Amino acid sequence: MNVAEIKKTDIANGEGVRVSLFVSGCRRHCKNCFNGIAWDFNYGRPFDNELQEEILESLAPDYIAGLSLLGGEPFEPENQHALLPFIKKVKSRFPHKTVWCYTGYTFDLNAMKEAQANSEVTREFLGLLDILVDGPFMEELKDIRLKFRGSANQRVIDVQKSYKSGRVELYLE
Repeated sequence: MNVAEIKKTDIANGEGVRVSLFVSGCRRHCKNCFNGIAWDFNYGRPFDNELQEEILESLAPDYIAGLSLLGGEPFEPENQHALLPFIKKVKSRFPHKTVWCYTGYTFDLNAMKEAQANSEVTREFLGLLDILVDGPFMEELKDIRLKFRGSANQRVIDVQKSYKSGRVELYLE
């Protein structure tokens, strides 16, 4: 997997000050995507051990609330495989910090509704997330007043609460 960008003090992609990791690679190609340059799986730099340690170090300060995963598309199967062991490290080292993830795919309690976003690690990957912002960006539903999302069809989901209740639980209406 490659990484398109890292923002070490981001306040736009989740609650609080966050480290945002923009992965490379997306097959969805939403019209007017804000980060089309990251569609290319080969764009950016390799997600190697050195880069992972750099990200982990940037998560250490107390003022950092957590990690946000964006893209490209974190739920492309090859990206899930690379991110899963890293998110396990994040959760182990920083259990009090939250992990947010943005995806153009649609959450469905046990997987993603779109088959192409599912792999043998999808359920485990989802289980490590605190908040998931799902759904494709839709230009015709764009609303700059929405918090943490770009279009009205997208949902901000409390993943852990959803698993406990057995239904999709919104974090923000």
